[in-house]
Amino acid sequence: MRIAVLSGKGGTGKTLVSVNMAAVAEESTYIDCDVEEPNGHLFFKPRDLGTEEVSVRIPLVDDQLCDGCRRCVDFCRFNALAYVNNRLIVFDDVCHSCGGCVMFCPQQALSEKSKVIGEIQQGLSEGVSVITGRLNTGEASGVPIIKRLLTYIPRSPKPVFIDCPPGSACIVMESIKDADYCILVAEPTTFGVHNLNMVCELVKLFGKPHGVLLNKCLDAYNPAEDYCVRNEIKILGRIPFDKALGRLNSYARIPVRESEKYRELFKALLHTVTKEVRDETVVNP
Repeated sequence: MRIAVLSGKGGTGKTLVSVNMAAVAEESTYIDCDVEEPNGHLFFKPRDLGTEEVSVRIPLVDDQLCDGCRRCVDFCRFNALAYVNNRLIVFDDVCHSCGGCVMFCPQQALSEKSKVIGEIQQGLSEGVSVITGRLNTGEASGVPIIKRLLTYIPRSPKPVFIDCPPGSACIVMESIKDADYCILVAEPTTFGVHNLNMVCELVKLFGKPHGVLLNKCLDAYNPAEDYCVRNEIKILGRIPFDKALGRLNSYARIPVRESEKYRELFKALLHTVTKEVRDETVVNP
């Protein structure tokens, strides 16, 4: 069972939800795909860390073979190549490693070399396998790291919780493509509804079963809840606006390991999501 946790922006509570669900499941895998700013490991504090570097292939120019035809420059839509002063220049930081320039070079003046763009760390926190991707500052895309991260998912019945990047860009699409179910975390504000609509459209585009978890709930009108009711989107649960919960979170503590109240809350959420996945499997085997 692969559960992806999404939100339309940062700070909505995506990591709070994915970390606590992984912790309450006890035997599980937590994968932090928010590679530009991963923080799930700050809560789990995993031990026995192992590290793997992640590399991509970028162009390498043979100046002796290059005749300045500029076909590679015209091909590159990311402006990663320029021909200046009779010399082909490669801008590594904006290269997306598609390999097209190498294929289209008529003089075979371009080959490829490896470039490290980040790393993956894996460790243990009680019964949770914690896998974190980290993109080096200034790199063009975290997609190669996310692709590598998802190969770490074990072949076992243990649940997997994927802490997705915020928003709805390519790195989010890569994170959810193999998910069995998507949890969309929403705030009770008008802006929160705008972001919720954005990720709803994304999971519908991918045909992913999904539901909404309402976070920071107050005893007042909740536009995110209203949006779900109007659009017939299942509400999986509600997390109250609670200073005690915020305090635990700010100190990088895992609430389900500190409080029976929150343990029961996230246990109920896990039960609800597990049932949703099973029901979906029956309907669409």
